[in-house]
Amino acid sequence: MKNITLSIDESVLKIAREYARQHNISFNALVRRLIEQEVIRNNTNWLDNVFSQMDKANVSSGEEKWTREDLYRV
Repeated sequence: MKNITLSIDESVLKIAREYARQHNISFNALVRRLIEQEVIRNNTNWLDNVFSQMDKANVSSGEEKWTREDLYRV
């Protein structure tokens, strides 16, 4: 893994460290995760990757049919 140097506003750094602490991860892990999420989200192949993973899961809803509203219910 490469080491890099970042310049971050002190108040933002304080909030980010607290966020990482509350989520039981290191600040470095938080930065890595956020960078990975941003890069993957902007990757034009992300949808293909999602469908590929769904196909590999090999699961079925059986006879169950869902409406759009059902899918948004939490």
